[in-house]
Amino acid sequence: MSINDRDLMGGLAKGLRVIETFTAEHPRQSIVEVAAASGLDRATARRCLLTLAQGGYADYDGKFFTLTPRVLRLGTACLATMPLPQIVQPNLDRLSEEIGESSSVSILDGVEIVYVARAAQRRVMSIALMPGSRLPAWCTSMGRVMLAALSEAELQPLLAMAPFPARTPLTLIDAGQLLEELARVRRDGHAVIDQEVEMGLRSIAVPLLNGRGRVVAAVNVGLPAAHATVEDLRTRFLPHLMRLQADLRGLLR
Repeated sequence: MSINDRDLMGGLAKGLRVIETFTAEHPRQSIVEVAAASGLDRATARRCLLTLAQGGYADYDGKFFTLTPRVLRLGTACLATMPLPQIVQPNLDRLSEEIGESSSVSILDGVEIVYVARAAQRRVMSIALMPGSRLPAWCTSMGRVMLAALSEAELQPLLAMAPFPARTPLTLIDAGQLLEELARVRRDGHAVIDQEVEMGLRSIAVPLLNGRGRVVAAVNVGLPAAHATVEDLRTRFLPHLMRLQADLRGLLR
């Protein structure tokens, strides 16, 4: 469908760009910081931020802006219309109870993963993970199993970003190394991350497929590195993840 530019609302698009600049790493920002992150000029960023504050979607202390819980209504409305979280949550809860560790399901959105369901036994990262949380796809176990399902052409926008930002000293930052790892993930059917997204955190993930065999999401188990070696992840948790993968395959579309 072709959309005429005259039918678009530039102000709404700019406001959404401003909202997207607020992340777990940047929850509190000034007008200057938002303008730089969004690519908007300062006057436009200021108007967007003040509009969000007036509508109750942001707090303003005279210098810095922070989003309020009201903005969650936007994401909640989206998640509520997606059958995936509703389908996977009961299975995820059972998995987490069985293994005594936290587990999550995410989808791929460009170069990031977006959490859509989570069953937490304990907090495993310095930031609180919940539905709607985002992390880089290239250094997360769920991201890698979903990236491994993409074609070379589909991977090009991501590979063009290399060298990737190093979240820890162990993060793979080279495009060639990432391609080698994705080939290994594709061959093995699972991905293991050893302290690449945050020191002290290990995780293992498998893709979730629909009835036609297309990867639509990923599920992982994440835990402190002190609780399990890389080999433990495969021997203790991979069989549980594979069973969940099989149970969900006929339910996902």
